[in-house]
Amino acid sequence: MAQHNDTFRDFGLDIRLIRALDHQGLEHPTDIQQEAMPVVMAGFDLLASSKTGSGKTLAYLLPALQRLMKSRALSKRDPRALILAPTRELARQVYVQLRSLCGSHFNIALLLGGENFNDQLKALRRQPDVIVATPGRLANHLNARSLMLNGLELLILDEADRMLDLGFAPELERIHQAADHRRRQTLMFSATLDHAETNAMAAKLLNAPKRVAIGEAHAEHKDIEQRFMLGDHLDHKQALLDHLLANETYQQAIIFTATRADTERLAERLQQQELATAALHGDMSQAERNRIMDAFAKGQYKLLITTDVASRGLDLLQVSLVINFDMPKQPEEYVHRIGRTGRAGASGVAISLVGPRDWDAFKRVEAFLQRNISFSYIEGLQGKFKGLRPVRKAQSKPGNKTPAPYKGKKGKGPAKPATPKRPAGFIGGEGLGSADGTAPLKRKKAKPEQE
Repeated sequence: MAQHNDTFRDFGLDIRLIRALDHQGLEHPTDIQQEAMPVVMAGFDLLASSKTGSGKTLAYLLPALQRLMKSRALSKRDPRALILAPTRELARQVYVQLRSLCGSHFNIALLLGGENFNDQLKALRRQPDVIVATPGRLANHLNARSLMLNGLELLILDEADRMLDLGFAPELERIHQAADHRRRQTLMFSATLDHAETNAMAAKLLNAPKRVAIGEAHAEHKDIEQRFMLGDHLDHKQALLDHLLANETYQQAIIFTATRADTERLAERLQQQELATAALHGDMSQAERNRIMDAFAKGQYKLLITTDVASRGLDLLQVSLVINFDMPKQPEEYVHRIGRTGRAGASGVAISLVGPRDWDAFKRVEAFLQRNISFSYIEGLQGKFKGLRPVRKAQSKPGNKTPAPYKGKKGKGPAKPATPKRPAGFIGGEGLGSADGTAPLKRKKAKPEQE
């Protein structure tokens, strides 16, 4: 257990950092800052987890800057610290927070995919002290020999589990090999320490790390009211969404969808209802994504329709409502989505719409949260879908021969089965038709968003 420090001054931080914190009105450290900062300042490698909105960014930025301010650089040419984040939005937010803490004391570069490579080359030629980057773009610069990491003192991985989920393991290993020396300190932050790939990567990157876990990933978030509602189909979900947006009390809301196409379609529909709505997804240029996020942060939009590109790290204090129009494929992502509200002690509401296509994802979330979830409903908008029964595999009796497959007429192959009118295991009424007897809207098939 780390020594208890009542204020940031108790950590012995440089006066320049204390002044920056005072300017931001920050005096008392959060739990993750209490536990992680002494470990980092003592020079140990760290593997840490904490729930979203707990203040982990400061937990690594403050001791990192303290080290840079109080010790001499290992190399005059190479960057001293490298901070990696899984998405451009999170990396950009880390960069802004870093700037607010150190001002002009250090030269900082931001390297993001989707932005001009040559402009980044110019920034690297100015020999930055600290680099904030996404893994793919940083690996690109290593391959192009735009920078060297032989003198790197600090390697920090923020949302390491998300980076691995997005397939960045080869890039992380490439970066590790480029900065593989005994004087490097490595910090890895993850949503959970139960993530198998994260622990495997930690074994490669970290040297005898200390472990800090603040709360379990599945622990109940006391500041967020969570509700789940069943939806028959797309029409029914949209009717539920319309009612929620008209009747819930909120300042700003984020609505998560499964695909980029759904994001655009839903945003256009809400714009037609004269709601100040913006869409955000990975197909957009980085400049467009930055513009939308800045406008949303300033309150120019009331609704943000997005894929999981906005599910992590974004600190938007006016968001008091999160709606999962589609359930996320990974249960950990559910925690990060709803964590866009209820931040910094504020309360929030998270509502998830669960249809037949969402059922498997919902059951994974239920298992991850380790509790039985009950459903709420809106008077007059109750659907017929009540869930899917587990599909049982037929078992043949011992000694019985497996019957030969049906060959169809004249041995020309199996007969084409009739198209089922409802999903297997559907519990409830007809379910696939809309409430007024018309056919429901059908979504174009699209792959889920990947950053």
